Amino acid sequence: MPAWRNISLWMDQLDDPLQARPPLVHDLDVNVAIIGAGYTGLWTAYYLKRQAPELKIAIIEAQTAGFGASGRNGGWLMGNLLGEDRLLAGLAPQQRRAAFDLLHGIPDEVAQVVAREGIECDYRKGGALYCAARYPEQEGSLRRYLEKLYAQGLTEADYRWLNPQQLAEQIRIAKPYGGIYAPHVATINPAKLVRGLARVVESLGVTLYENSPVTHWQSGSLRTAQASVRAGWVVPAIEGYAPTLPPLGRYQLPVQSLIVATEPLPASTWDEIGLNHGQAFGESSRQVTYGQRSADNRLVFGARGGYQFAGKLRHNFDLTDSEVELRRYLFGELFPQLKNVRITHSWGGNLGMSRRFQPHMLCDHKTGIALSGGYGGEGVGATNLGGRTLADLILGRDTPLTHQPWVIRDRGLEALRAWEPEPCRWLGYNAIIRSFVHEDQVLANPNTAPWRRKLATGVAGFMEGFMH
Repeated sequence: MPAWRNISLWMDQLDDPLQARPPLVHDLDVNVAIIGAGYTGLWTAYYLKRQAPELKIAIIEAQTAGFGASGRNGGWLMGNLLGEDRLLAGLAPQQRRAAFDLLHGIPDEVAQVVAREGIECDYRKGGALYCAARYPEQEGSLRRYLEKLYAQGLTEADYRWLNPQQLAEQIRIAKPYGGIYAPHVATINPAKLVRGLARVVESLGVTLYENSPVTHWQSGSLRTAQASVRAGWVVPAIEGYAPTLPPLGRYQLPVQSLIVATEPLPASTWDEIGLNHGQAFGESSRQVTYGQRSADNRLVFGARGGYQFAGKLRHNFDLTDSEVELRRYLFGELFPQLKNVRITHSWGGNLGMSRRFQPHMLCDHKTGIALSGGYGGEGVGATNLGGRTLADLILGRDTPLTHQPWVIRDRGLEALRAWEPEPCRWLGYNAIIRSFVHEDQVLANPNTAPWRRKLATGVAGFMEGFMH
């Protein structure tokens, strides 16, 4: 059996033998075949079975439930979608407010499910703190972002500015300039959630096959090395692993995110830091950092990784010394008392990035293909919305979920925007990331000349524009 326990801190903490379910060895005929036992696949199966218990549903997983991003992420359960402000900008004010409320309600929906189904996943809804914490420009960018949100009709109940003193009531960082508090975010142990969901859908009558990589898929069918499956609906739910199943890799860029976790920290240290109510936190830079205080009092902290040429998947997530030390440097800037703390776990995973840098939920009744993806690293919550939406679309239900701007109804894969061919995508993505790294290095140095700071920010902002 593969060393599944070593995938992440979260998998290591499971009270679960991680025994593989039987592989698929015989042909099947089902209503819905789902490829991948991560969050998207499991949530889709869950909501389909809740609404239509008569459906025959099979999930075919290459490894084990939670092997991909679902068991490896930073544990932020967000009431958001990547690029939501752009997606909703064109709606009428009333529609936009309803869409924001739908998104902000995602953590509460998950809370209801885990309570109903008895899934213990260390769920704590403490909100998120987006901090201006390393250089003064972060305060300006956060304030501009907040103004934009307010212009879209959001209020202090949705996002609230915290001055340094107010920020210190929740998190005490070395150089606080202020921050934004968003209440609609929870933290979890993501592996406990995905493994719990897998058990729940099985109890509802869904069959889950593990160690069964899909080798081919099309409308109405799929194949593994040992068996074929005929299905009314095929739902490829593989996100960062899209390059393994053509043509999905044209529409999803596999990008890495890398995380470290410290040893459990004593109460005295947490008295200095705060984060007493399960708050998520990040500092506002284009490096995209994210952290939380785990249920067993570790600091879990991650930052954006890279992209490999031709969408090559990274399989070895034994982080290099430099990858670990960059994350130590970033959290050490926030909490100097942790600069020399022992790091016990380091890991990473592949996530999916769509060409428009925003999620999509697609359903084509002509071909019987439905999929949800492009979460861009914000999928723990978005997958729940995706699963609910796909269930409604597949069942032909007309609900508020099915009329959102990220939903593509009755169109196939051709409705998705494809990534440029190589070497364009590799050159483009890495040029963008390098501009972000350069900006961060320039701004983090308090002695950098004002003109250099302005130039670095201007270049990074220009490059970021290509992501939209």
